[in-house]
Amino acid sequence: MISKDELFARLDGLDIAHATVSHKAVFTVAESDKIHDDLPGGHSKNLFLKDKKGQLFLVVAEQASQIDLKGLHRHIGAQRLSFGKPDLLMEVLGMTPGSVNPFALMNDADKRCTLWLDEALLRHELVNFHPLDNTMTTTLKSADLIRFIEAIGFGANRLDFTALATQGA
Repeated sequence: MISKDELFARLDGLDIAHATVSHKAVFTVAESDKIHDDLPGGHSKNLFLKDKKGQLFLVVAEQASQIDLKGLHRHIGAQRLSFGKPDLLMEVLGMTPGSVNPFALMNDADKRCTLWLDEALLRHELVNFHPLDNTMTTTLKSADLIRFIEAIGFGANRLDFTALATQGA
C-alpha cells in the first residue's frame, strides 16, 4: 500500500505543485463541507463501483454533480452497477470508505479499476483530494491531476455526469 509520503514524492518527481492541509477526519461530502469553504477549487465525491461481470470503476465527480447510477453503465461500457464492498475496495485500492480518490489508483498495480472523471470537476483550475488519508486534503491543478493519472498508467476517461443524469441517461 502506497503511503502519503510516497504519493507526495511521486507528485514532486513529476514536478506537480501541490499543497496539503491537515484537518479532522472526514468520511462524507457533508462532513467535508466546512473544509471546502477554506480551500479553493473543485471538491469531489468518489464512488467505487462494480458491475455484474466484476469490472471495477472509480467515478470521480464534482461534489454537486448528479450521477444516474441506474443509467451510467451504458456510458462506461459496463453492466448494471453497484457499490463495491469495503473489503474489495481495500484489496484493490488500499482504501477504506471515505478516503478513496484518484490518488488511490497508485495502489492498483494490476490495473483492475477503470477511472471516470467528471467534466464539471475538471473545469475547476484547482482540485482537492485526500492524499490517501482523510485527515488531510491536497490541492493541485486539474491539468496536473490528468498528468499524474497518466503517469501511473491509467486512462483519464471523462464524462459530464450531470448532463447525462439530466438527459435521463
